[in-house]
Amino acid sequence: MTPAPISRRRAIILGGLGAASLAAGGTGWIAAGPGVGTSRLEPADTGAELHQPPVLDSRDGRLQVELTAAAGARLGGVDTQALGFNGTSPGPTLRVRAGDELEVRLTNRLDKPTNLHTHGLRVSPQANSDNPFLRIDPGTSFDYRYRIPPDHPAGTFWYHPHHHGMVADQVFGGLAGALLVDPPLGNGPDLPVVEDRVLLVTDTTLDADGHLLEASAMDRAMGRQGELVLVNGQHQPTIPAAPGATQRWRIINGCVSRVLPIRLDGHDLIQVAHDGTFLPAPATKDRVLLAPGNRADVIVRPTGTGRYPLIADAVDRGGMEGMMGGNIAASGPVTLATLVTDGPSVTAPPLPATLPAEKTGGGPTTARRQITFQMGMSGSGMGGMAFTIDGRTFDPARDDQTVQLGTTEEWTINNPSPLAHPFHLHVWPFTVLATSDGARPVGVPQDVVLVPARGWARLRIPFTEHDGRSVYHCHILDHEDAGMMATINVRG
Repeated sequence: MTPAPISRRRAIILGGLGAASLAAGGTGWIAAGPGVGTSRLEPADTGAELHQPPVLDSRDGRLQVELTAAAGARLGGVDTQALGFNGTSPGPTLRVRAGDELEVRLTNRLDKPTNLHTHGLRVSPQANSDNPFLRIDPGTSFDYRYRIPPDHPAGTFWYHPHHHGMVADQVFGGLAGALLVDPPLGNGPDLPVVEDRVLLVTDTTLDADGHLLEASAMDRAMGRQGELVLVNGQHQPTIPAAPGATQRWRIINGCVSRVLPIRLDGHDLIQVAHDGTFLPAPATKDRVLLAPGNRADVIVRPTGTGRYPLIADAVDRGGMEGMMGGNIAASGPVTLATLVTDGPSVTAPPLPATLPAEKTGGGPTTARRQITFQMGMSGSGMGGMAFTIDGRTFDPARDDQTVQLGTTEEWTINNPSPLAHPFHLHVWPFTVLATSDGARPVGVPQDVVLVPARGWARLRIPFTEHDGRSVYHCHILDHEDAGMMATINVRG
């Protein structure tokens, strides 16, 4: 069969992307399938039992930890030059309670600047708290202090670097960890679980010697997706369980760009929380969709004995069919882990009929704003493409939105581009009112929402806690690094 002729426009786009890759030093690789041009790392721990990252618990209202970001983490059962905190990827799980103080000394042993973002925490964005404008240079340390409000929701959060221009490379390298907030003693829901597990999903691409492969300009423009998909740094681990025994899985999408439509073969997933907030009641689902940065707490009740894969299905993120003549943004399916059930059956108590869902809060809508994520051709930028919000690339010195503390606003995030973009706002959670694809909102505050390609999402945001400057951005982290980020200043 004779191939269809390539259009002049597509040839210009592809030529620009290839030239940009070569200009970057020739170390990028075009996504033409595994093993093209470079041998890849073969994991050595496929099918091993899932382990939990080390847990650092608060005591007497305080958690003091030291995190060192450096190369040399073990991934897939192999010693590599991937990045980690304290020598591991993911880093230690930080576990605190509402009302605690979290102190983190971050030491940078990387060759590039870094910093730390406590993704989803409702804490101050100022000074040495969750401040995205801080810069920690190689060879230096910085002391963070986060005061967690006493009414902070109990749930699943995570931490990762957020120094502009370095975020995607450092997260893709392995720098991420879980951050759990427990309720005050005696104030949590009674979930009858025998195991409470963190499942932090990341992806990366390593060569045969364990070195990170640099992403090409095309990979960055589309949102890179690593060939090695890991759970807690392991490749396709097994999760043991007794039939009927209830487990709580805290699933974190820590991937740079990969969207995860997750299902468990032969089982429903009973979702109890989303983005660190309990739902009003347990929700039985055949699949849970997580955009990059999203979290879901699900209850799993194994039925019978056997092996049941936990799968991230293929997903169409929109692609570039209108610009490049084909969808190159689809991915999957990928086996994340396998539930292995054996032994005598267990009769588990029923789940509670209701859960302590957080109220949406805020007052009457005081302002409405239109925010537009845009990607398109330009004479410069990533592979000849520009990534902007409201037509501008990120400038940390500029206030893009100014909001009065104590007000409640409605934002419509517009996405005229042919690729879905996950919108993330630091510090101030929002409730999704509606999206253009008609998907049913989860109904509780969240911090990441996937805005459909050529569509929109309408959000309600109470700016009732914390003043200061922070950011909102696309959580395809290569797009954020390329300029698809903006600032917000909430003034008291």
